[in-house]
Amino acid sequence: MRLYTAKKPAKKAKAPMNPSTSHATSHAADLEALLGLKGQELRINLTKEELFHEAITNDRGRVTEGGPDDAQKAFSTALGTDGPLVYYTDPTCTGRPVKDTFGVAWPEFEDTVWWKPDFQKFSPEKFEALLARVVEHLNEQGNHLYVKDVYCGSDPSYARPYRLVSEYATHAFFCHNMFMHGIEGVEDEDVKRWTMINAPSFHCDPERDGTPSKRIACLDFKNRRVLVAGRADYCGVVKKSMFTVMNYLLPEMGEMSMHCSANVGKDGDGAILFGLSGTGKTTLSADPDRKLIGDDEHAWTGIGVSNLEGGCYAKLIDLDKDAEPIIAAAMSMPGTLIENVPPLPGKPMEETHPNELDLSDNSVTENTRFSYPLSANPDVAEGAKGPHPKTIVLLTADAFGVLPPVAILTPKEVMYHFVSGFTSKLAGTEVGITEPQAAFSACFGAPFMAQKPSVYAKLLAEKMAAHETRCILLNTGWGGGPYGTGKRISIGHTRALLNAALRGDLDEVETEVHPVFGLAMPTSCPDVPAEILNPRNTWEDKEAYDIAAEKLAGMFRKNFADKGLADLGISPVI
Repeated sequence: MRLYTAKKPAKKAKAPMNPSTSHATSHAADLEALLGLKGQELRINLTKEELFHEAITNDRGRVTEGGPDDAQKAFSTALGTDGPLVYYTDPTCTGRPVKDTFGVAWPEFEDTVWWKPDFQKFSPEKFEALLARVVEHLNEQGNHLYVKDVYCGSDPSYARPYRLVSEYATHAFFCHNMFMHGIEGVEDEDVKRWTMINAPSFHCDPERDGTPSKRIACLDFKNRRVLVAGRADYCGVVKKSMFTVMNYLLPEMGEMSMHCSANVGKDGDGAILFGLSGTGKTTLSADPDRKLIGDDEHAWTGIGVSNLEGGCYAKLIDLDKDAEPIIAAAMSMPGTLIENVPPLPGKPMEETHPNELDLSDNSVTENTRFSYPLSANPDVAEGAKGPHPKTIVLLTADAFGVLPPVAILTPKEVMYHFVSGFTSKLAGTEVGITEPQAAFSACFGAPFMAQKPSVYAKLLAEKMAAHETRCILLNTGWGGGPYGTGKRISIGHTRALLNAALRGDLDEVETEVHPVFGLAMPTSCPDVPAEILNPRNTWEDKEAYDIAAEKLAGMFRKNFADKGLADLGISPVI
């Protein structure tokens, strides 16, 4: 990948426009007391236009394997500030660095946090020493830092103030997009505030710091701090860290946190769509006939569903602009951020219109991304809130081509499939994943679920029973064969199946039972060919399908046994 710098020097940002000197002094005092930071110029709560120019002028780091550490990382397109900022991560961090993600293992959190391979324990002593080294590094540099104050959560009853302190203006820009602003009624903000220090220029010393590599993302639940250091500059770390925090805090309040998208229909019928990255949460929630609540992270509380975020973070790889007009239109809007989409050969990014970009180009990563504010959607629910859902959708992307495009779930099946969380990891969503792999991720978001799966399953069962919510399993994966042989189920058919479920068309429809998985499969659905509703019918080699189905069912059973799901009170429905 060849990157081009602008022919003319990038426009420098205007001087930071802080409300007052005392405001800046207060931030400096707070950060010195909490972290020990001192001596830096704090650029506090700059506008997105200011951050746009700051990112182009100042954000420097590695963008190609073996390349220099002072390369330009952020670029404008031909639209300038009227279009997106284009940003490139370190080539080793084009997705979440799951093997380098930790929580500080304070004794009081030992039993309640769900420790696992993608959220491991980190020694409190090692953390404090490492944090001190990062702060010392920043203090010695004496460079400017960007500070962005936002909120995680749209409902003041649970919202948490979130302060990002970052070396890169791009991360502050992204944070402004992805979180809420001006949430009134949050009590005791100073006591509730979480602070992230994001320092890509600091590289950990594994032998000294106790890290597996030269980077780390580590959450400190006790002191409400997040440390991100080293080559961990994927923008998603800025938001997923806080989602992990909320996944711990909300159940402590007796409320449900969810890795899902959500919207509401014209008749006030709410829907939530659970799913891992790449299964269609963002795509399917962007519906011109429904008001969007959000595309990824939500709370289900006593008053309904509310967004934890103020923006959307969509995958761009192979985006069909005709099928996804909302996302396509947002790509040419100001205040948006394109991540890791390569420049056109021989053409500087500054001369390229966003519509010209080749969204099928995976030469940087399969996990190309796009951040845009909720306001870029044409119809957002007021306050990013909605009613209790009438429909729950469990999304999966089955790379084996075995599961039906849609199935109607009983309450026992809901709990089983929710806690199993089957999908296929799609290329690029995590470092090291280059082709789909079968995966079981409890609650459709195990890496971010800071409490044990049984906590979320119990909350979901209680809320579904209280509000008489229906549930379907919606497969956005492959049919006619496995990945590499079959074809991805068309977005048109998936939308038709989803819309039928939302309308209640599938409530009384005739079904047939899958002989292996026991799932109730509708035999008809408006605007969907009946022959694809039973996946076996789409395979030319029926015997090969039966073998594949039994193989996948065996994986379900093994996962159920290995993770002790029966001990959580989950019935083995397969």
